[in-house]
Amino acid sequence: MEGMKLTDIYRAVSDPVRRRILKMVAHQEKTQSEIVKEFIISQPAVKKHLAILLEEELILERREGKYCYYRLNTPVFKHQYQRLQHELGLILENKLNNLKHYLEEDM
Repeated sequence: MEGMKLTDIYRAVSDPVRRRILKMVAHQEKTQSEIVKEFIISQPAVKKHLAILLEEELILERREGKYCYYRLNTPVFKHQYQRLQHELGLILENKLNNLKHYLEEDM
């Protein structure tokens, strides 16, 4: 994925509304109105969440007439998910090493 912008995956998935939108558009394109219907928040609030996901390039937007269709940007999502797993793995590995050293000091 040479030249791909580094997505702030943490920003994108930190909000439950955005995670739910990602889940909704993962398997099927949805219009903005279909997405809005699934939430109790306002249309402008949903639009703001969509804008963040678009900005982070985790979803793609396609316009057809007066409708906007959204779908998961699968290659970017997969790449960022793998990066996230790697980063979290390093954090966990560091924590386990610290615990090991702490336990060995008491022996």
